[in-house]
Parts: sequence; C-alpha cells; structure tokens
Amino acid sequence: EGPEKRMHQGVALPLDVGTRLLCQWRDGKYYMVKIIERRKKAREDDDDLFDFAADDKAAGEDKKKAAGGKAGDGAGSGDGDAKMALEVVDDYEYYVDYDKFNRRMDEWVSLSRLDLKSIRGKEEQAAKGKKGDKKVGGRGGQKRRSHGGHDAHLIDPLAMKHGHGAGNGPHNSNPIGHEDPAHHGEGHEEFSEHALQEHEEFTKVKNIHSIELGKYEMETWYFSPFPKEYNNCSRMYFCEFDFAFFKTKRQLQRHMSKVKMLHPPGDEIYRSTYKTRTGGDVTLCFFEVDGKKEKIFCQNLCYLAKLFLDHKTLFYDVDLFLFYILCEVDERGCHPVGYFSKEKQSEEGYNLACILMFPSHQRKGYGKLLISFSYELSKKENKMGTPERPLSDLGAVSYYSYWTYTILNVLKTYKHDSISVMDIAEITAIRQQDVISTLQRVNMIQYVVVVPLFLLHLSLSYSL
Repeated sequence: EGPEKRMHQGVALPLDVGTRLLCQWRDGKYYMVKIIERRKKAREDDDDLFDFAADDKAAGEDKKKAAGGKAGDGAGSGDGDAKMALEVVDDYEYYVDYDKFNRRMDEWVSLSRLDLKSIRGKEEQAAKGKKGDKKVGGRGGQKRRSHGGHDAHLIDPLAMKHGHGAGNGPHNSNPIGHEDPAHHGEGHEEFSEHALQEHEEFTKVKNIHSIELGKYEMETWYFSPFPKEYNNCSRMYFCEFDFAFFKTKRQLQRHMSKVKMLHPPGDEIYRSTYKTRTGGDVTLCFFEVDGKKEKIFCQNLCYLAKLFLDHKTLFYDVDLFLFYILCEVDERGCHPVGYFSKEKQSEEGYNLACILMFPSHQRKGYGKLLISFSYELSKKENKMGTPERPLSDLGAVSYYSYWTYTILNVLKTYKHDSISVMDIAEITAIRQQDVISTLQRVNMIQYVVVVPLFLLHLSLSYSL
C-alpha cells in the first residue's frame, strides 16, 4: 500500500514513479525528466521543514497581535499559514532521469526543483514512452545521445569501455556522421535485451553519491556493487595508495596513519617529466600491477572504476589481468590519476581491456598517454594491438583521435615515396583494420575495384 496522498496545485503528492515532468537543471533551465525512484527525506530535513512551518505560524501570530487579534486563536491566519506551509511540504525526494542527458547526470532532487504544472497525463506519458522506446531504444540502449546537451562539457574520451570495462557517453555513437565497421556503438551490444533490462533495473539508482580520493572530492556517475554494509553510505573515502574504502573520514585517517608505501604496489616501469598546458612541470610514472599478486588492490580499483563506468562487468577474479596505474609524482608520493588493464594472454590480440581517467584529472591529455602506452607495450612484444570491442562512444572518440594523430604523423615524416597499410601498422603497432578505418574517416584512402580478365573474383588495392 502506497503512502497517503496529499493535493498541491491540483497534483497528488508524493509523485508516482514513472511520472514525466520538467525539472530545473543546474543552469536554471528546465528539462524533461522521468521519475525513476522516490524515497523519504532524511529526518533532519523533515525537522527543518516543520521548523519552517512553525516559523510561519509564529510570524502569523505576530501579525495578528499587531492587528489587535488574539494570538493562538485556532481560526487565526497564523494557523492557516502554517497549514498551507505544511501542505506544500513534500517529505519525499525523487531520483530523476533526464531525457537529453547521459545516465551519469541522474540525481536526487526535491519537489522545489520540479515543475508540477508540466506533469504529463497518463495517456500522453504512454504515447511519449512508446515514441521514446521506438526512437532511442529505451533507458539503456541508444538513449540520450544528444549532440549538444548540457552534459556536452563532460564529453571526455578518457572513460570508456573495452571488454570488462564500459563507458556510456552522451554523444552520438558515430560522431563523424557515417558508419564505420570498427565502431560498435554504445558499448553494450554484448548484452542481450533481457540482460540489458536486468542491468538497467539493478543499477538504475546510484548507490554512492560522491567519493573522496586524496585531496579531491568527486561526484559519482553510476552504480557500483559495493558490499551490503555500504548500502546506506552516500559518501565513501578511498585511500589513494591502496584504494581501500571506508564509510567515514575518521576511518580513512586511521588507515592512512598506518600506510607506509606511498605508491601503488607492483613495479614502477616508467617515469618522465612533462610540461603542462600551463607551462609547469609534472612528473608522471607508471606502475605495473599483477592482478594475481595484488588481488585486493585490483578488486578495490575495480569497485572505484565502476562508479564512473556504466556497463563495466566487475570481475572479482582479476588474476588474468595486468593493471597499469598512471601516477603524478610529488614530495608526498605517487598519486594515481588513471589506469588501464589488459589480459596477460589475449588470443584476439587485444592490448587493452579497460581504461579510465579519474574525473579530477580529465582534460589533461592523460587519456592519450594511457592509449599511447598500451601501444608502446605492444611494440615491446613485437605485436600489433587493438582495444577490446565493442568501443563505447567516448572510447571511439578517443581512439580515433589517437589513431588519426599517430597515422598522419607517420605519413608526414615518412621519407620514402610510397607507404602501404602494412608499413603503417608495423611502425605504429596499430592493427591494419584500425589503420584502414581511420584513413577512411579522413578521406585519405579509396577502394579501387579491379576486375582482371582471367579472374572471377574482385581484388582490392589501396591508394593513399
């Protein structure tokens, strides 16, 4: 049996799950949302609301006294104001999903941010739902691929899905505007329709609102399946050196007092100093961590990564993976800013499985460094590599940007008269299919159909 309904502005409160109406975004504008879930506000919030009503009542009594009336009269205007204030109060908050925004923008809002006059009727909601399902494939499919929504500033090609990690981006899955055989869309085509619906239902509400990692506080983007004892924890605190997580700041501080190793476990395999975009110096290093040797560290990292990756399949068995942690170095230690993982032995030739830059360190060019490092490892192994498919929206944007820059740089500096796709692949360690698809996207390669007189099949030649 649902909660008791109250009327306000002709609308029954609390609002039902599934209601569609306009919600005020952080820029002050209103956008259409769907209520995904609702819950009672915290008790202290309720007390504040009733205190607000009581203040209104006291103010009304003061006005009545000033007008010569009797304070405390049940029929007085003060009581009427208090009743009206209590009627307006809705002790629920609502988890809303924005039509035009990526799922990472879903959030809990109070009634004050909802435009009750914009509530759609049931028939209109049903029609809108059918139209939306047909157009965007539901909540988890091709939804919210806006070309210029308010999450456009969040377009960061550093959080992406490859194999056991996933990102769900806000842009069109084909940002250049034409189909590409190497681009596999939103990043969850490996899910069946039933499995996708089950995933969406299970992860529809973010369980952790924000985290603290080192000196940074970050709002989370997606659900992560932390142990049950963390279910009612809206903020979590992570140790930046071993990714142990805690409910309270005091627990973290107690843990940090015992931490002696101020860097990730494993072997440091790279260190160099770079110029930042502002002209300063930053020292970066990579640590290689074996999932079999440092199981707890890698599992904790996966818990953390899932907060920023939508369709990431969380593997508790991390033995088969190597993790490469990118760190900024200062006098206080090596501070992780992002990572990628790869299988120790990949039969398909994948050189990257999952990649993530923490939101606090995006827009610094570190994502390209992670991708470049994965190809440098492939060169060390004398192999050509490619990321696991399917690529997410953001993964495709980032990889095509890297491939385009790298391949064009090879063409610019190549000293011979002609170069083949195989030559480019051998120089860059980028798989031939990726080289071809990239050259097609920049209109630098053409298919020339040749029909020899004595052959019955078509052959293809490439000209640059």
